[in-house]
Amino acid sequence: MTLPAPRSGWRRHRVAGGVGGAILLALIVFIALFQWNWLRGPLAHAISARLNRPVTITGNLEVHPWSWSPRATINGLVIGNPAWAGPAPMARLPRLTVQVKLLPLLKGQVRLPLVEADRPDVTLLRDASGRANWVWRPGQKPKPLKLPAINHLIIADGAVRFDDAQRRLHFTGVISSNESVIGAGRGVFRLEGKGTLNQARFVALVTGGPLINVDPSRAYPFEARIEAGATRVSARGRIDHPFDLAGVSGVMSVSGPDFSDLYHLTGLALPSTPPYALSAGFSRVNANYAFRRIHGRMGDSDLSGDLAIDDDTGRPFLTGGLASRRLNLPDLLAVTGGGARHVAGRTVSPSQKVMAARLAAEHRLLPDARLDVSRIRGMDARLAYRAASVAGAKLPIRALSFDLALDHGVLSIDPLSVNLPQGRLAGSIRLDARRATPVTGLDLRLTNARLETLVAARGGASPIEGGLYARVKLTGAGDSVRAAAAHANGQLTVIVPGGRVRTAFAELLGIDVTKGLFLLITKNKGETPIRCAVADFKATDGVLNAQSIVFDSDVVLAKGDGRIDLRDETLDLTLSGKPKKFRLVRIGAPITLRGTLEAPKVGVDVVKAAPQAAMAVALGAVVAPLAAVLPLLGPGLAKDADCGALTAQAAARGAPVARGRR
Repeated sequence: MTLPAPRSGWRRHRVAGGVGGAILLALIVFIALFQWNWLRGPLAHAISARLNRPVTITGNLEVHPWSWSPRATINGLVIGNPAWAGPAPMARLPRLTVQVKLLPLLKGQVRLPLVEADRPDVTLLRDASGRANWVWRPGQKPKPLKLPAINHLIIADGAVRFDDAQRRLHFTGVISSNESVIGAGRGVFRLEGKGTLNQARFVALVTGGPLINVDPSRAYPFEARIEAGATRVSARGRIDHPFDLAGVSGVMSVSGPDFSDLYHLTGLALPSTPPYALSAGFSRVNANYAFRRIHGRMGDSDLSGDLAIDDDTGRPFLTGGLASRRLNLPDLLAVTGGGARHVAGRTVSPSQKVMAARLAAEHRLLPDARLDVSRIRGMDARLAYRAASVAGAKLPIRALSFDLALDHGVLSIDPLSVNLPQGRLAGSIRLDARRATPVTGLDLRLTNARLETLVAARGGASPIEGGLYARVKLTGAGDSVRAAAAHANGQLTVIVPGGRVRTAFAELLGIDVTKGLFLLITKNKGETPIRCAVADFKATDGVLNAQSIVFDSDVVLAKGDGRIDLRDETLDLTLSGKPKKFRLVRIGAPITLRGTLEAPKVGVDVVKAAPQAAMAVALGAVVAPLAAVLPLLGPGLAKDADCGALTAQAAARGAPVARGRR
């Protein structure tokens, strides 16, 4: 007996198929007759909600759905700005076409065979407080650009404007992209931008293989070149997953007249330097950047090391270590706006040449290049630098090192260490840039140094030898080295706890005409012990007034006074000596040290010696000739200075010498 169930089931399937076909047919008819412009409002509203700003579509929507790669075109897309950025739109796209592959989309993969933007006009803004119109939601963390795989990208006649009030950066230019076929049928993708960056020529070019074969699972190789004024950057690398810029690696080189110019491209507060040329390997993982095996030159110094940048919070944090086998000291001094005094034969930037010419014309040493405090407030850093040898310094420096930390506008160099042939200069420097006018403080100690290694000798042994200790502790407000020095307050102390000096020089401190000059003329190398020497200055508003200057040897006791004016970089010091033994002819005239810090001049204050000479002339006219000599006699009544007490006082003020040391 045959059951009717199968026939009934067949009928049900037939009915269901008919209904499904009818629905499909209705859907096809609906799509064919549907007016896509009805979706302009809902689509604009959806984009607006995602971007958190007003969006309008003023033109037609064109949709071509009958394909495994359907295509849609939006005409007249306008993206507005957030309220703080003003009424002008952020972007205008007269025509935007996007094509998508359906089969990969069903697997959750977005593949775009075509993206074409015709005459896009984009304005990017960031105000002084850091608000940026390309950050869609307030407080949103910056994320690397992540685009789906695109097989054909066309940007025609794009216009871009970028105004960054926080970094004082302005760019105006055009952008375009295309693919072309070169030899052997190979395709090349080009993305090019050009214009002016802060009124300097700017060119950016990115090239890569043909996009038609781009696979999200395979790395995409690229080459890039940027020219911003005289700064040049070139890179060759790969994007791990096209086009997710959170994973990029390769090698790069960068060169230019001044490292600080890279601030406009990177947003990093990099130091001023002489011309440089560096190469490195680089990588990016999300918001973390690494630059490894850095090598090259900066000025006349070599430079190598590794750096890393963590930009996960939107506030860059720079860490790493750099080293030089041979540092040319003026290259490091360029950080302060100074550098080489004589630029002939040296590698210097145009701004350094201007500064050197200005300092020479004004007979100054301290540069007045202004510090842009807004830059160092925008990032943090922790770096170490080591120089195995140092050249180009007036003092014989063997090695130099320092650790640098930058934390929310406070920059500290601690410790700073400068190794001399004997002895060491060590301490710290602190720059507080949290206020409108930065405040600089330095605390440096010179220990175990030797005079004979620091005082130049001509054709023989140094005329003086002995230990040398010093401490300088100054604080000053100003946006340049010169301005900070002109407002400096603090203390400067120098101690020679013992040693030896050529007798001729010691005798001349008392202006002993008969013995001192004779010893110099005969080039006598005889020495006399130095019991002690102390110079103590107090700085107030840029003027270092001598509190005590004492030089005590076995043959003469000299005391001095005067001041060093950092405001105009002048000296006015005097040193008056009294012999400890009888001298036949002695002129009571102080030794003077005057002029500028750049070119101090040693002399004799003949004005103060004039009364002594006048008295001798008068006595010679009235009394016997022997009486004319009496004002010039040196009775030799000077007593030894209390060196123990002087050294103890200096040590109490922080000078790095043990009390009572000889």
